[in-house]
Amino acid sequence: MSQVKRAFQQEPLKRLIREVPDFPKPGILFYDITTLLKDKTGFAMLIDALAEHYIEKDVDLVIGIEARGFIFGPAVAHRLNAGFVPIRKPGKLPAATQRVTYDLEYGSDSLEIHRDAIQPGQRVIVVDDLLATGGTSGACVELARSLRGEVVGLGFAVELSFLNGRNRLAGCDVFSLLQYDK
Repeated sequence: MSQVKRAFQQEPLKRLIREVPDFPKPGILFYDITTLLKDKTGFAMLIDALAEHYIEKDVDLVIGIEARGFIFGPAVAHRLNAGFVPIRKPGKLPAATQRVTYDLEYGSDSLEIHRDAIQPGQRVIVVDDLLATGGTSGACVELARSLRGEVVGLGFAVELSFLNGRNRLAGCDVFSLLQYDK
């Protein structure tokens, strides 16, 4: 077992996450990671632990989902000696894009990736701050596969396990550092 995995414990990082009741609406408990991000030791532990999970997977590219995936993705890519690819909301990328539209609880949304961002056979992981219902992450997997990338995993800082997002990502290696059951 690696030194990072031995040293990693959830509770010190969970203590760095601020819980905000009734945000963005009454009855919701929001887990604010900005307090973890500003802690240099906590942030380093989080990035090291995410990267450690994928260190032997021969990752070519790390995909980050707009916007918080842009915080974690490049840092993990750096640790894995991999490239970084952004997935953005429509109209934000300057060159030719591939788009996927996916269902939300009350409507739909779309994401885009540059058509030349992934070469066939490249091994990619998707990294984001949060796994909730799995809709956005599932759309990213679909985009990567549409460009014939091999999705070797999805890594998250936080998972709201009570929302069962893993179920929408069946068949994928899903890894989360911090889990919340309510």
